[in-house]
Amino acid sequence: MPTLVDKSEALAVEVACSDDALTVVLDDGRTVSVPLMWFPRLLNATQKQRKAWEFIGGGIGIHWEAIDEDISVASLLRPEKFMRLANKALQPMARKSRRG
Repeated sequence: MPTLVDKSEALAVEVACSDDALTVVLDDGRTVSVPLMWFPRLLNATQKQRKAWEFIGGGIGIHWEAIDEDISVASLLRPEKFMRLANKALQPMARKSRRG
């Protein structure tokens, strides 16, 4: 079944994993790089498993079959909306605590 993609949505065109980062090149020219510690399955995967990815929905996401991992481009661009990061220091836009 085809997946419809909003034309305003950035799509992944290239993916690479180092020992500590996931890097995704988008069709609009941006490159997004995030720490692998955000994705424990990728962090614990072998180099061979990390290289065995495929696009989901024409690039709206990335899938790793061997480790059952799916990551959307939207979650890489707006992690605070999609992920619960354990360490606030890792959050790209840590919220200031309210004084009260």
